Amino acid sequence: MLPPSVASVADLTGPWWVAHTKSRFEKALVQDLARQRIGYYLPMAERVKISGGRKRRVMLPLFTSYVFFCGDAEARQAALATNRVCQVIPVANRGAFVAELVQIARVLATDGQLDLYPFATVGRRCRVTAGPLLGVVGTVVQRDRRARFVLGVSILGQGAMLEIDADLLEPVD
Repeated sequence: MLPPSVASVADLTGPWWVAHTKSRFEKALVQDLARQRIGYYLPMAERVKISGGRKRRVMLPLFTSYVFFCGDAEARQAALATNRVCQVIPVANRGAFVAELVQIARVLATDGQLDLYPFATVGRRCRVTAGPLLGVVGTVVQRDRRARFVLGVSILGQGAMLEIDADLLEPVD
């Protein structure tokens, strides 16, 4: 998500900043930045959510709790003044950073599938977050768009494998 008047991330000028937002404040911060005419980029990707027993597709931030914006120290101060930001991190290497954002924007523009769940890696214990299997815990053994999830019975040294949408998993700490 870019300001309506901007065609590409590369068109935004000035120093870049990474705003670490309060939980679920990404879209609200973007609205505040737009009102103040501060350039921003919030990569969004489609995700499947289950609520009330129904699957629905929603657009959510690719990087939870992060918004990228550019501008001078005054823009940084304006972002902090919204009371939606926990911390603002300066970007040291503007060129490399913009190149990375351009690549992400390019993939998202072509409806490319980006992995929104880097924590659901092979070997990681995860929990199901929604649906009839809510709360089930297992270990990810294979990963692509869907995850293969093993529910183990440790005393037997065996388990059963379940295939589930990766977006329904969260890490178990």
